[in-house]
Amino acid sequence: MSVLFLYGAGGLFAPWWVVVLLIAVWLVLFVLACRWWTPRPRLVALLPVVATVLWFAVMVAGGVWLDWTWDA
Repeated sequence: MSVLFLYGAGGLFAPWWVVVLLIAVWLVLFVLACRWWTPRPRLVALLPVVATVLWFAVMVAGGVWLDWTWDA
C-alpha cells in the first residue's frame, strides 16, 4: 500500500513503540488488501484512505493528548 512512508516517518513525531504498532497495523491492512485483491477490488482502493486517516488520527491524538513533540 502507498502509505508505508507515512508510517515509517511517524518516528519523527511519535515514540518508537507507537511506530512499531502502526507498522503492525499497516501489515494487517496489507494482508487484508492482498486477500481482497480478487474478490473485492473496489474495497482495496479504500484501504489506503483508511490507513491515512488512521495514521493522521493517531499522530494528532498523540500530539494533543500525550504531548508528543519533535525531539530531533
